[in-house]
Amino acid sequence: MRIVVKLGTSSLTNGTKHIAPPFLIEIARQTVQLQAAGHQVVLVSSGAIAAGREKLNFPQLPKNIPAKQMLAAVGQLRLMALYEQVFGLYGMIVGQVLLTRADLSDRRRYLNARNTLMAMIMHNMVAIINENDTVATEEIRVGDNDNLSALVANLIDADLLILLTDQDGLFTADPRSNPDAKLVTMVSEDEIPEALWQAAGGSKTGLGTGGMTTKLQAADLARRSGSACVIASSMETDILIRLAGGEKIGTLFPAVVTSIESRKRYIMSARRAPGQVNVDAGAAQALRRGGSLLPIGVNSVGGKFERGDTVRVIDENEREIARGIVNYPSQDLARITKRRSDEIEAILGYLYGEEIIHRNDLVLL
Repeated sequence: MRIVVKLGTSSLTNGTKHIAPPFLIEIARQTVQLQAAGHQVVLVSSGAIAAGREKLNFPQLPKNIPAKQMLAAVGQLRLMALYEQVFGLYGMIVGQVLLTRADLSDRRRYLNARNTLMAMIMHNMVAIINENDTVATEEIRVGDNDNLSALVANLIDADLLILLTDQDGLFTADPRSNPDAKLVTMVSEDEIPEALWQAAGGSKTGLGTGGMTTKLQAADLARRSGSACVIASSMETDILIRLAGGEKIGTLFPAVVTSIESRKRYIMSARRAPGQVNVDAGAAQALRRGGSLLPIGVNSVGGKFERGDTVRVIDENEREIARGIVNYPSQDLARITKRRSDEIEAILGYLYGEEIIHRNDLVLL
């Protein structure tokens, strides 16, 4: 199972002004245990600004963007040092990935981010992701790490997104002010009821910047991208291990579609595919059997396209048999047609994979 875990500032500080190393150690222990059991875990971590305030002894600063970016710059270094230290106790290597909405909106940067994260996952490293607050402006910000974690879950085709918070889950009202508030254990409707948006702190169209509203937004985004989502308390013992094991804790949002369906919808939505690859009979047969498209099976390239574009796959009878997301731009693909995959790097000087189109990025027609 591939799992994205979002850690909020309130969890990282245990409700205080200081980052809580015991909590980080506990997250590291559970993550390592999950990895050892065959799961893949990616962390999306808040806390950089809080760590910066702590490092600078809680200075009185103006509440403007540059001051927050300064705190993030100082705090990100300290936060990653703590993560490296606690995961190092278990012999686990961590890596930092800073993202903005612009990175995930541009298809090529999206693919670069995905390839980096997938390489880290395949090498059993733990990626720790945060928004790149030091350079992000309002135009390119995601705005909160709840929604960023949902975007990351979509980016890596995660099976489960876990949003850890200081509450036990989503309630019918604010439990801190309403003693009659009840925990919502599951939200399975196609459309999340308006009453739950109101209970989370605002209407569905409201501009939430934190708290339960953004968690509900993130859960809705994740489940529509093919990832189940759980909102649960970070104070629960062995929370990650228990959720990965299927235990019912907090509020569950089952996936509305599978990740494969979500990806296929994206590929098929490209009605005006900018180019095409013409394949031989052997490649066409391999695709129908569930294989990937390799350069050896490409006869020619038509049109102009870039890496990450959706292209049409045409067989020798001039029929469109598939569409897929291509790994190489048209001008470079033309240089490696009918060549073996192990020749790609020598010819182009770089390698984005042995496949022209990976089977996971291809839809047969």
